[in-house]
Amino acid sequence: MSYLKIDALGFTLIELMVVIVILGILASLIVPRLMGRTDDAKIVKAKIQIESLETALKLYKLDNGMYPDTEQGLQALVEPPDTGILPKKWKKGGYLEKGRVPKDPWGNEFIYLSPGVHDDFDIISYGADGVSGGEDKNSDINSWEIE
Repeated sequence: MSYLKIDALGFTLIELMVVIVILGILASLIVPRLMGRTDDAKIVKAKIQIESLETALKLYKLDNGMYPDTEQGLQALVEPPDTGILPKKWKKGGYLEKGRVPKDPWGNEFIYLSPGVHDDFDIISYGADGVSGGEDKNSDINSWEIE
């Protein structure tokens, strides 16, 4: 009766196929839910970046009594401006931790206006398409609309 002996350490082809089918079912349920989340994550990241830039701009104003103008731009947060009204107490090392102005999550420059149309300054990311306007993932993310 040696032909009924079962190898306890190995897996049969049927057992492997059952596991593969179960993994396939799980993947078909989970992957679609994760696919749309990358756009949501990029929108949240852009809002966080804008808030960080706002904080740096407020520190700049605290030291210098004014915000950088549009021409000086956000670059004034990492290196002293050499145009317009020059800051008197620019902080050595700048106002951004990494020493550079970040790009938005889609790789585009943030738009900076000072004085702004909606506030002392406006910061805008044009979203995934990189142009003004749009809907859903292409909609603009504006500093004055972030809560």
